[in-house]
Amino acid sequence: MFPTKLLLAVDGSPEAGHAAWLTAELSNRLASELHVVQVGDVPSVYSAPEWMTIDPDFQARLFERAENDTRERLEGQLQEIKRLAGEVVNAYPKVGAADVEIVHLAEEIDAGLVVLGNRGFGPIKRAVLGSVSSSVVAHAHCSVLVARGSKAAERGYLPGRILLAFDGSSEAAAASQTAIEIANGTGSELHILYVLPAAPNLPSIRSFPKGESEASLERARWAARSLLNAQVERIEGDGVTLAGVHLALGRPDEEIVELGEKLDASMIVVGSRGLGGVRRALMGGVSEFVVHYADCPVLVNRRDEDATVRSSLQTVP
Repeated sequence: MFPTKLLLAVDGSPEAGHAAWLTAELSNRLASELHVVQVGDVPSVYSAPEWMTIDPDFQARLFERAENDTRERLEGQLQEIKRLAGEVVNAYPKVGAADVEIVHLAEEIDAGLVVLGNRGFGPIKRAVLGSVSSSVVAHAHCSVLVARGSKAAERGYLPGRILLAFDGSSEAAAASQTAIEIANGTGSELHILYVLPAAPNLPSIRSFPKGESEASLERARWAARSLLNAQVERIEGDGVTLAGVHLALGRPDEEIVELGEKLDASMIVVGSRGLGGVRRALMGGVSEFVVHYADCPVLVNRRDEDATVRSSLQTVP
């Protein structure tokens, strides 16, 4: 993936500030272009001054005012972003639905990675993914990095510990390469986790005699170790020394989040496993859970082949 074009989406929130720090670190360490976008709200005719409602061009004037306001707010944030990153190749003030504008701009400039903050709200904030970040992860043609978790932001993200979730799929293999590039470029530790799914995906102990069930489980463990060892050899063949190789038994999504916390990870890298005819518009169940519940940034890696599937989002008229 790297070097590539990074598209940072900002909105003036603390979460967007965390995303800016992380993007600056990636841009500086991996020699990637940095582009920045801010999307202003679609203006409402109900908020227009009375004199504008009798102007035949009042709708155009509303959008013009919104564009100017967005441009001013973006310029106010660019100074700090440039201080962190050194250079911003281009900045884009947009007006419309934030997820639609971010997705379309990322495709227009051929971005390799979109970075944005999470805007969950309420007492269970960590378990709530903001509607914009959720939609961008689901619909973007490229990989998406959601910057979440306060601990990583406080200490600085990179170098740190990167956790790669691997399951033997082609999506996970692509995510593996991305994790290698980030670890090499930032001097970060790389850990790899393979989770052997527990019942009901494995034969249930209640359905098989004890000895046969244990034998089935041991065969599954042996196959998982073989797959994991083969991936470890490939990673180390790329010149990366793994700081940790982990094999777990349980629910993959929960095990990934739990190990991320134990490692105090700075980033989790997962593959996108959407299925069906609207594959691009679906996150896999595991990656969706991790993005929602992890207490650190999560990079959902999309393969190049996924970019050929067009977004289901429609442009706001």
